[in-house]
Amino acid sequence: MVLDFYASAAVLVVFVVAFLATYAAIPPSASLMKRRGIFGTDAHKLDSAKIPEMCGVSVIVGLCVAGLVSAGLLADHFREIAAFLGTLLIAGAIGAIDDLRPLSSKLKPVLTGLAALPILLLGTYDPKPFLPLVGTARLTILYPLLVPIAIAVSANAVNMLDVFNGSMSGTLTIVSLALALVLALSGNSTATSLALALAGSLLAFYLFNRYPARVFWGDIGTLAVGAAVGALSVIGRIEVVTIVALAPYIMNAFYGLASIGRLYERRQVKSRPVRLRKDGALEATADKNAPVTIARLILAEGPMREQQIVHLLMMMTALSSTLAVLTFFIPKVP
Repeated sequence: MVLDFYASAAVLVVFVVAFLATYAAIPPSASLMKRRGIFGTDAHKLDSAKIPEMCGVSVIVGLCVAGLVSAGLLADHFREIAAFLGTLLIAGAIGAIDDLRPLSSKLKPVLTGLAALPILLLGTYDPKPFLPLVGTARLTILYPLLVPIAIAVSANAVNMLDVFNGSMSGTLTIVSLALALVLALSGNSTATSLALALAGSLLAFYLFNRYPARVFWGDIGTLAVGAAVGALSVIGRIEVVTIVALAPYIMNAFYGLASIGRLYERRQVKSRPVRLRKDGALEATADKNAPVTIARLILAEGPMREQQIVHLLMMMTALSSTLAVLTFFIPKVP
């Protein structure tokens, strides 16, 4: 059942509010990080520019403002909105801790899994997920145990693809729009408003984070929005659709973990998968000890500019997101 006129207008208002609130919050957050001396090095630039980091807090601010607006317009579904924002805030807090006092590679996934507590405590999940070509699965006991895993996986997979200017903000905007379309087609106004709020915030951040980046996310932002995507999949009952949409993220995480053979943090790996050339182009490293990533596989064909890599990643995500939308229609095929 597609959204009615009022619900459609409401979710569009939430999208605009999220975009404007985030856009307005980015400059002051960047100024704050500069004053505090919180910078990240743009490793893929010849001048190794210092960029204000932890500016992902602006997206959290924008999503909280949009969430409150959504709660006012769609008051009957306050629990779902509270669960979404609760997951976002807990994951953001864990990311902030990791930015200021780095967590171990084993502890961080465990802590991000705890961000699922609002979903579990508020009961905003259905233990009967729909599986295409299979039907409804009854996972009454198992499903609540899978929710923290889903949040941890989505949060950390998103975090691992934040390696180039605009790579995560651009690709995840596409994913969020695809999820919003599926949720709108299913008639879930609350989840649609949250997906569009996420898309609006990500789009605003992309304008500052795209090449050449003026702000960096920090783990406070990447873990928060990654967990938010996981929360959307559970609250909106679109688990399989979300997995398909996030295929590039999941592949990137799988390749990295499989090549290293364990959980790891980028700062713990001395050998980098991508090397900066003297002409400013990027190329795949020949070091066998470096992790295998999507970027390294793309560059196996030859050197590219950072913008070219990001465009390819966005094209891959557009494809996976299109397949995700088509997945929604599979149960309707005779």
